[in-house]
Amino acid sequence: MTLNDIKKAVIEALEDIKAFDIEVIDVRKITTVTSFMVVASANSTRQTKALAHNVCEKMKSLNIHINGVEGEKEGEWVLVDVDDVIVHIMLPTTRAYYNLEQLWIEPPKKSPKKINSLH
Repeated sequence: MTLNDIKKAVIEALEDIKAFDIEVIDVRKITTVTSFMVVASANSTRQTKALAHNVCEKMKSLNIHINGVEGEKEGEWVLVDVDDVIVHIMLPTTRAYYNLEQLWIEPPKKSPKKINSLH
């Protein structure tokens, strides 16, 4: 199974349980920890847990190893580590506060500014 197949399966698992504002961030040029981060929102802590469970079940059905799940007890932010894809499922207020998209999206490269000489 390719990385794109895994990413697609994660998104399908999230859509099955009605996650919203699903964002896929390619972080391969920024970090070696993972290739993609998927950030999704849920309407309640119960839904974040259900979404995480569905992602895990989908991965297991495809014989893809899950490295771990964090945050299920509280449910405001549940992380599912699928190795090359890390899934963040968050309540909208938590997502807005931490703003992972802003943190992980590579800023556009700026052209160097010319310094004018005073002479």
